[in-house]
Amino acid sequence: MRLCFFGAYDPAYPRHTVIKKGLRFNDVEVSECWIPPKYKFWLRYPILASRYLSSYTRHNIFFVPEFCQKDVPLVKILSLFSSKKIVFDPLAGRFETKIIDWKRNPLNSWQARLNFKIDYWAFKLSDLILADTQAHKDYFCQKYGLPSKKVEVLPVGFDDDLFRPSVVAEKGNRFTVLFFGSFLPLHGVDCILEAANIISSEEPSIQFRLVGSGQTLLLAKDLASKFGLSNVLFEDWLPMNELPNRIASSDICLGIFGRTEKARRVVPHKIFQAMGMRKPVITGQTPAVEEFFSHREDIFLIQESRSDLLAQAILELKRDEDLREGIAERGYQLVSQKFSPEAIGRTLIKILEKKLSFGEDE
Repeated sequence: MRLCFFGAYDPAYPRHTVIKKGLRFNDVEVSECWIPPKYKFWLRYPILASRYLSSYTRHNIFFVPEFCQKDVPLVKILSLFSSKKIVFDPLAGRFETKIIDWKRNPLNSWQARLNFKIDYWAFKLSDLILADTQAHKDYFCQKYGLPSKKVEVLPVGFDDDLFRPSVVAEKGNRFTVLFFGSFLPLHGVDCILEAANIISSEEPSIQFRLVGSGQTLLLAKDLASKFGLSNVLFEDWLPMNELPNRIASSDICLGIFGRTEKARRVVPHKIFQAMGMRKPVITGQTPAVEEFFSHREDIFLIQESRSDLLAQAILELKRDEDLREGIAERGYQLVSQKFSPEAIGRTLIKILEKKLSFGEDE
């Protein structure tokens, strides 16, 4: 089994880097044919095709990574005269992200129809589609009319060489609650700030550190200013290799609290990454999260977008060290066993052997 990762993608994005690392750990040959995602598709097609055809790449599977919907038709053309299979790992649909979650265009707009069609044809032309959760698989199948057997679940996992408890950081005297990630609707940063406002009068020693950038950052800063929050610090997005130090210096890490449909279908990288560093995680209670984790066992769940419950959860974990440390330890053990690159690689290999006739036929 040999895979070629193909498309216009970010070479540092954690989803496919974890998968590549896991495959190589399990002795699968991996090659790449890629360009940066900044290229428009009418430029990326000739560049990618030229690079692929000018190199002798021995592989029997094309692997198209996250967000590369527009590259699947090119892969289909390149695979026409061979028996190579196409595996597409969208991570999220363009329609659900740009139209439903970000609300960039109305549902009845031509942009909405275009993004839906781009998703549709990427799914149709692929031999196998990966989804990060069962909830996301169900959505893809229902929305795009996909047969269930064409979609398999592969969690995002985390890089256990980068995110591990042994990272040492200087911790201050204040109890620190950390949010890191993109400021997007599904993350529900407004819920976090409302919780910080509730806590500010009861436990002023608790500090909130919000690391990242994105669509809702200015709105978040305006809300923090409106509340007059002195217990909240905003910090620009950090390179991936600097994140572990921020996580290590925190006491609690936060997941997502958005009110959007997409928020109910995903389990973001940061949840696995924080657990991989033996940190307790609080996040919204969603069908996707409950596929992998259990409340008060290895994670702390609250009703989505309930800032009062988030404040209560933070206070409870601060005051109950045994609960806090127990959740952190059990979460760490769980992700280390099931969501490391080695484990993700093993899971994917089994999927490929089963679904693409490299092993037992379907």
